[in-house]
Amino acid sequence: MSETNTGIDMFHGTISYEAHGNLYLNITNQCSANCTFCLRDYSDGVYGYNLRLSREPTEEEIIRELENKDLSKYKEIVFTGFGEPTCRFKIVLGVTRWLHKKNCRVRLDTNGHAKLMFPEMNVVQELKSAGLESVSVSLNAESKQKYNALCKPAYENAYESVLEFTKKAVELGIRTQMTVVGSLPGIDIKACEKIATDMGATFRVR
Repeated sequence: MSETNTGIDMFHGTISYEAHGNLYLNITNQCSANCTFCLRDYSDGVYGYNLRLSREPTEEEIIRELENKDLSKYKEIVFTGFGEPTCRFKIVLGVTRWLHKKNCRVRLDTNGHAKLMFPEMNVVQELKSAGLESVSVSLNAESKQKYNALCKPAYENAYESVLEFTKKAVELGIRTQMTVVGSLPGIDIKACEKIATDMGATFRVR
């Protein structure tokens, strides 16, 4: 069994996997959207790893997985995977604090819906305080109408939440990027880029 599949005996599915010099954490298959282009609809994972979890790992199990690795060799530890990591927001915070104490650079790949899921929490400030260094937010469209058609979010104000999450992250000094899927028809890439850069975020077509 490869190093990146430690934890496979506890779960069906992979908690962590390596790519691009980073270590990616797959902590949930839940999501607050049902994107028409979602990888989960036609694949079980990426890079040969099965990301469909039979159950969600606890914070202790995720940390145990990380303890078995040489974390210093990775450029970043990234919350991403087959679901929206902030569906398990308190787990993200706990693991981020642990990684921050290990002097690891931590990134969150997110759809930006966390405030809608946890309205009682100051989510971006909590992430900053936990030690999060960078965030990549999926913008996906230049308008709410297009976003809702493509991403089918569970919340009415999801698009506004994406923009507010991004704005707050930039204000707090978290290194912030917004992304869109380049292969989707009808998306105005230039307009998306302007939305990102006007808020002070960088922009990437994925």
